[in-house]
Amino acid sequence: MASKYSREDITRMAKEENVKFIRLQFTDLLGVIKNVEIPVTQLEKALDNKMMFDGSSIEGFVRIEESDMYLYPDLDTWVIFPWTSEKGKVARLICDIYNPDHTPFAGDPRGILKRMLKEMEELGFTNFNIGPEPEFFLFKNDENGEPTLELNDKGGYFDLAPTDLGENCRRDIVLELEEMGFDIEASHHEVAPGQHEIDFKYADAVKACDDIQTFKLVVKTIARKHGLHATFMPKPLFGMSGSGMHANVSLFKGNENVFYDPNSETRLSEVAFQFAAGTLKHAQSFTAILNPTINSYKRLVPGYEAPCYVAWSMRNRSPLVRVPSSRGLSTRIEVRSADPSANPYLAMAVILAAGLDGIKNKLTPPEPVNRNIYVMDKQERMEAGILDLPETLKEAIEYMLKDEVITSALGSHAVAHFVEAKTIEWDMFRTQVHPWEREQYLTMY
Repeated sequence: MASKYSREDITRMAKEENVKFIRLQFTDLLGVIKNVEIPVTQLEKALDNKMMFDGSSIEGFVRIEESDMYLYPDLDTWVIFPWTSEKGKVARLICDIYNPDHTPFAGDPRGILKRMLKEMEELGFTNFNIGPEPEFFLFKNDENGEPTLELNDKGGYFDLAPTDLGENCRRDIVLELEEMGFDIEASHHEVAPGQHEIDFKYADAVKACDDIQTFKLVVKTIARKHGLHATFMPKPLFGMSGSGMHANVSLFKGNENVFYDPNSETRLSEVAFQFAAGTLKHAQSFTAILNPTINSYKRLVPGYEAPCYVAWSMRNRSPLVRVPSSRGLSTRIEVRSADPSANPYLAMAVILAAGLDGIKNKLTPPEPVNRNIYVMDKQERMEAGILDLPETLKEAIEYMLKDEVITSALGSHAVAHFVEAKTIEWDMFRTQVHPWEREQYLTMY
């Protein structure tokens, strides 16, 4: 596939558009966007892959004695931020991380996804396409610009203004995204007050994950201009739905969607069923990556549409895996458990690893579950072969460490640093005294 931009294109656009600074962006192991900002005078050096940074300062990268790392910009990710000043605009390039010997860094999340895509290509597939659906909440800021827990509207699913007071902010976000080249399919108010969703067109895996990270940056930036705080925290408020990041995935060979079979009863191919079976087989193990925070597990509870059971269906929305009704090029599998705190590169890498394992081993999915799992008791779920997702981050990590398919997809470096960071996070949570405990016990005992 031809590149979108050459280095000559980028240097010309930087000059024509009066770009003064370039952010060299990358993502750390926990999914947080990082950047090294350089003046435009250093652009040629950056395009020569000669910009270095201190990797020991970044979560999950390297120790202080091996800190120097190179940023390799992906030229196709060149974007000029529309909201920056005409006096001096800011552009960005998303980068891959390389070692001092110019080999790919094993702990780079973008690189981990690229490794999995090579494994996919060895099996004869050309594209892993992803249509993400990240949700977010908008909260009001106080007079100091700090976020409060006061929602900016009382809207519900698909509500309009004046109930949905976030509509103008959401519209501005869409306009900024479109100016940056996003193909927006829909935007609407979600189930909970203050909760929103903007859906953009599917893309190949790396671009889709780049788009998720760019999307988060734009949402937060534009929300702040409206005096609001946007959060991708999975469950900011008790008693309301949390925010998910459903992933619609499909495999292609050239222009052919291999999940589609016009001659089968369901018009799903054998490969699609095998991919779904692999996803279900490894669902408990990849949960730590798709739901990587303490708070993630407050969302994965019955009653709020978030899946907490390992099952699949073609029409039921309570299982973890759903097959939407669209066919042809739009045939896809929707993995519904991921939340937007996930590192998208790692999340899509482990979903792909699980699906490919299903294809390689010709796995068959269990019978679909077409009734509401939330109203089934434990005995009924056991009889139907429905497993529970992990209930805590600690439990999820234990499942992950037992699964060779998932750990090998991530690589030993990423697994070790991820587990270390999340074990610290769990211990901090476990040993903290929370307001709920004081409310329950301070006067009782």
